[in-house]
Amino acid sequence: MKRNTSPRPVPQRTCVACRQTRAKRELVRLVCTRGGDIEIDTSGKKEGRGAYLCPDPGCWEKALRGRQLEHTLRGSLTAANRERLARQGQELIKGAE
Repeated sequence: MKRNTSPRPVPQRTCVACRQTRAKRELVRLVCTRGGDIEIDTSGKKEGRGAYLCPDPGCWEKALRGRQLEHTLRGSLTAANRERLARQGQELIKGAE
């Protein structure tokens, strides 16, 4: 007897900046922790409310400049948080190229 071995569906997520749907593994996850700090989640498994961004500098600029990220994470970004995330995002994007 043969089993139906159809491939597993690839999880899809939407970038908060450009609103494009892509495979979850192609996006960078940001998470709002219980303490209210917003961090980059490279493992994709940290506890907390998550938001996804494309590995595109334009998307990072748009998300950190506007309020989409804060709205999605239901948190607030300080100026220091924005600078830190922008710097870490640039390093992550350069490392992926």
